[in-house]
Amino acid sequence: MANDEEEIDDIVDRAREGDQAALGALYDRLGERLYRFAFFRLGNRADAEDLTQRTFLKMIEALPRYQRRGTPFEAWFFRIARNGLVDLVRARRSHEPLEALRAAPSAEIGPEAAAELASEFADVQGALSSLTDEQRTVIAYRFMAGLTPREVGVVMGKREGTVRGLQFRAIAALRRALGEGSTVEPSAPGKPAAEEHRP
Repeated sequence: MANDEEEIDDIVDRAREGDQAALGALYDRLGERLYRFAFFRLGNRADAEDLTQRTFLKMIEALPRYQRRGTPFEAWFFRIARNGLVDLVRARRSHEPLEALRAAPSAEIGPEAAAELASEFADVQGALSSLTDEQRTVIAYRFMAGLTPREVGVVMGKREGTVRGLQFRAIAALRRALGEGSTVEPSAPGKPAAEEHRP
């Protein structure tokens, strides 16, 4: 993990000096994760793309003022995204998560598969609605954005142990709601499963 933080710190230092390739590297590293997080929280592609674009523009504007002070860059970046998310939700009163996916037609699957997919999305949406807002937020940061519990804690202003507790209770609630008996906890995108349980 230290090497990963050193690598991104090096990219950030170059980006602060105006290195366009470094800005591109930041986008490559964070863009898809931010989009997944935004889509999960906002529920439609247009808003997710809007939040992704706004967050990167605000990040570029704020980069000259960025100071590490023990805060991982990715946590700082997702704080910007969180503030933008709050603004978008207030302005647009976003749809329920997954609504756009459930409603989106697909040319690649037949009507029977589309109906089954819609039913599965409805089940997942119902399960997610049974979570508290904090639990949904933790799930979004951990599994859509791929942040570590420590980074989520920084973004949300909570202790790492609190984040882990929220995640544990959210996953348990989702398993109950979806009727799954698995005891294996999912890995965050782009993070090895071993990272899930590191001290």
